[in-house]
Amino acid sequence: MNRVRWLARWWPALVWAVAIFSFSTGAFSAGNTSRIIIPVLHWIFPHASHAALLAMHHFIRKCGHFTEYFILSLLILRGIRAGRRETHLAWAFAAIALVAGYAAVDEFHQSFVPGRGGLEFSDVLLDTIGGAAAQAIAALLVLWGHVRQKQRQEKTVASSAQK
Repeated sequence: MNRVRWLARWWPALVWAVAIFSFSTGAFSAGNTSRIIIPVLHWIFPHASHAALLAMHHFIRKCGHFTEYFILSLLILRGIRAGRRETHLAWAFAAIALVAGYAAVDEFHQSFVPGRGGLEFSDVLLDTIGGAAAQAIAALLVLWGHVRQKQRQEKTVASSAQK
């Protein structure tokens, strides 16, 4: 039963990690994605120069890095929490560390894939920043929830005192 609970908590992160791994193949190289993204960008921005379209394509790809690891970080946090309601800062740091490690392994993998660049520290950094941003937003949402809960309790106490 323990394995079933573990798998129930971790399967989304594992599936997403496999998806990221598949994005690291030659099929998602800049040369291949440009065949789709550049014509779409040209249709949206018909007067944009080729250099501008390439810059937008590069930006979209980097946003993809950030977003992939943002999502992975949240899914890892879900697995670490294992359904517990409490929160711990160490969990966020663990999620960020796992994201950074996976980003480094992913970049290493890409260095062996034809059509992909070599080891790019900037991509690992961007991926890690995406993971850290996810943890920061999650922490802010938890904090906001605590503030709202306290406000509701204060309203309840105040309305009880008026009666």
